[in-house]
Amino acid sequence: MKAFLTTLFRTIFLLVLLSLLPNQFVRAQKQEAVSSSDNFGFMPGSDRNLFDYEQLISYFKKLDDYSPRLEMREIGKSPMGKPMYILFISSEKNIKNLDELGEINKKLALDPDLKADQIDALTKKGKVFFLATLSMHSSEVGPTQSSPLIAFDLATTNDPVKLKWLDDVVYMMVPNHNPDGMDMIVEHYRKYKGTKYEDSDMPGVYHKYVGHDNNRDFIILSQSDTKAISEITSKTWFPQVMVEKHQMGGSSVRYFVPPNHDPIAQNIDEGLWNWNGIFGSNMIKDLTKEGCSGVAQRYAFDNYWPGSTETCLWKNVAAFLTEAASCSVATPVYIEPTELSASGKGLSEYKKSSNMPLPWPGGWWHLSDIVKLELVSTNSIINTCSVNKEEILKFRNELCKKEVEKGKTEAPYYYILPVEQHDKSEWIDLARLLTEHGINVYKLDNKLVISEKVYEAGAFVVPLSQAFRPFIKEVMEVQEYPVRHYSAAGDLIKPYDIATWSLPLHKGVSCDEIKIRVAELEKNLQLWTPEKEVSQTVPVNTAMAIFDVNSNASFKTAFKASMAGLKVQRLDEDVTIENNQLKKGSFLISADSKTLNEIMKTSNGSVVFVKDAKQYKLADLTVPRIALVESWFHDMDAGWTRFVLDSYGIPFKVLHPGDFEKAGLEKDFDVLVFPGEDPDVLMKGKVKTAEGVYSTTTYPPEFTKGIGEKGFEKILKFLENGGKILSWGESTGLFTVPLKIKFAEDSLEEFSLPVQDISKSLAAKGLYCPGSLVNIKLKKDHPLTMGLEETIGVFYRGKPVFKTSEPYFDMDRRVIATFPEKDILKSGYIEKEELLDSKTAMVWMKKGKGQMILFAFGPQFRASTPVSYKLLFNALLLPGL
Repeated sequence: MKAFLTTLFRTIFLLVLLSLLPNQFVRAQKQEAVSSSDNFGFMPGSDRNLFDYEQLISYFKKLDDYSPRLEMREIGKSPMGKPMYILFISSEKNIKNLDELGEINKKLALDPDLKADQIDALTKKGKVFFLATLSMHSSEVGPTQSSPLIAFDLATTNDPVKLKWLDDVVYMMVPNHNPDGMDMIVEHYRKYKGTKYEDSDMPGVYHKYVGHDNNRDFIILSQSDTKAISEITSKTWFPQVMVEKHQMGGSSVRYFVPPNHDPIAQNIDEGLWNWNGIFGSNMIKDLTKEGCSGVAQRYAFDNYWPGSTETCLWKNVAAFLTEAASCSVATPVYIEPTELSASGKGLSEYKKSSNMPLPWPGGWWHLSDIVKLELVSTNSIINTCSVNKEEILKFRNELCKKEVEKGKTEAPYYYILPVEQHDKSEWIDLARLLTEHGINVYKLDNKLVISEKVYEAGAFVVPLSQAFRPFIKEVMEVQEYPVRHYSAAGDLIKPYDIATWSLPLHKGVSCDEIKIRVAELEKNLQLWTPEKEVSQTVPVNTAMAIFDVNSNASFKTAFKASMAGLKVQRLDEDVTIENNQLKKGSFLISADSKTLNEIMKTSNGSVVFVKDAKQYKLADLTVPRIALVESWFHDMDAGWTRFVLDSYGIPFKVLHPGDFEKAGLEKDFDVLVFPGEDPDVLMKGKVKTAEGVYSTTTYPPEFTKGIGEKGFEKILKFLENGGKILSWGESTGLFTVPLKIKFAEDSLEEFSLPVQDISKSLAAKGLYCPGSLVNIKLKKDHPLTMGLEETIGVFYRGKPVFKTSEPYFDMDRRVIATFPEKDILKSGYIEKEELLDSKTAMVWMKKGKGQMILFAFGPQFRASTPVSYKLLFNALLLPGL
């Protein structure tokens, strides 16, 4: 039987290649030794079969050893430590000259001074580098499961057409963008395969931290897998073409290819949009020719915002995505024709149209159907790269020249980050992040006056006369959403995701946009790198250091020092030491000089050294015992919160909703943290539809238990008896409704906290905020606002909006933050902002012996809003009553 199955798998392998990859020759026996079926024991893409990441990499190592057309290199580590790889597939000659070809890419991408003859020589010798990143969203398994078939075919083909492709093109494949998530999904699928829950969703996020939001990380580069991918386009290989391979829901179109729907990014050169259209047009043509129906363009997916893998579009790469309809992971699904639908951007009905010339009629949908789409579309892109080789290479340098020239002739000309900053640590971190993106950052050598403003030596300067000018402008300017409508007087085309990403505003860094050329400035610039930032040296015999509360880095230092056993205290008053003003809440760390020097190596905050602190009013800092509440329903906001807490050295334990009934809250914890999550998911383990009906979940039942009445009663008793609760966004709905605590059979307290959410009534009047940075005014001289400016920007989605009321019995409240009377929007988009005039955005409350802090906004949104982190940290450290 085993021999029969082996022969059968080989036969299937050859038949599938012959059907999906036309004009292939029958493989020799040696080639069969590295065929996918022989190595995995099944044909990739076959029903109900998945290989894991380790099996995939093991196979590619064999193929690398076998084929001179393929080279595999490690590019980094995943957040959980798995090695990440890139495959280069091209002609044998190109593979031998990879590094030389990479240098040609770099020159074409970054050198605006190349002469015509140099460009001609480089484009003749150079090759189009085409990067494909696969299955970053791990439940979207098709792209990665197709990768062995694609690699094997290109590495072993004798087809003269494909050999010509490989002469012209270097295909760069990251076979899996998210190795940790891939193994989680495969493990879950194998666990439930053959049971009624075979097609269930995996509980939790398919990543160490952020799950689906890994495709929102390509500005801040917080995750190690994101950094590894970003470096390919920003600092190492500079490919000219890039595709990100995804899947989507299964009841509409079968495949999305570019161009995108409106709105599109305004800082992107029109030539890139045109190239994306050419690649998309060729894909839909080639897919249709191969019998693939249901392919759509200009549908659903806009492209106005950076943050996804295609952020390299802002770095002059022709970058786009494809999206395949999903089956149930690897299990086939049957779709009735009556179940197919389309609505919104690009397709108002599921009908034949210019955006979908050949609708799919319905029927069975298999993983192999997705694999076929990936095979055909990948070959189409490679073919387009080959046919247009010299034009694509020349265009890359044309864009470089064009953007550099714009930076010299069009405002703005520079962004300047002055030395005087509220948070010096975020000032330095912003400059560091820009260098990670391949941006040249400079420091001002001498004091300079520009438009009557004095800039001290040491200010960071970012000139826009750089090849990556579109990226610089996009992430440094204030965002204005590109408003477009379905018709002249029609509905707004709403944002697909958020509407703000301005790094200076999100970090709380003062930044000036300079709209005039300044020759004197350009003569006084020195290229800066993070390595040049030298930490302060601790004076001899110093035993104490005070870290400025204004700096986020000071909080990180304080948390880590405390957890390392050092004595940490907070100033209980403002002090001035040798002309250094230190605000209440700053951290005093006591340690020997050697230990303080080690601390200084990893701290970029403002610090003052002292020999004793007897004259200062101090309060001891104790890191609380924190429980972080995370649902099993792909709770990305909780995942981001875990990441921020881990990054700052803050210990915590995760509690899932079903844990509360048996948890010893008062015994084990001081603080409960509820990130933004649907209250129904938390309480009942269910999602409520717009009609108010609870829908059936797609998770195995052991992961759908909610907090329940008994668990929630424990939470309220925890509060009553002195615990602290932090809640933001959706989860605040747990606490803005009538509540009750049962102390005994005959003792029931019913009450409402002195706050309610009025966002529904405001939305009915037209309030709409799709995810923007808005201003809030903070209460002065309060423990929750230490280290913060009086007005800051916070990331906000239009709800909740709080209204407080006069308390009664053992309750109290203080409004910590309000929206201002006017000029509420800071960056992004909002409608009817006047409805937020002076409304409450953050409130502290007392109930019994406990305290609760409710945020209308996420203080740690996607780890991208350090400007509001201190509100979270101060809340965690808030002293007891």
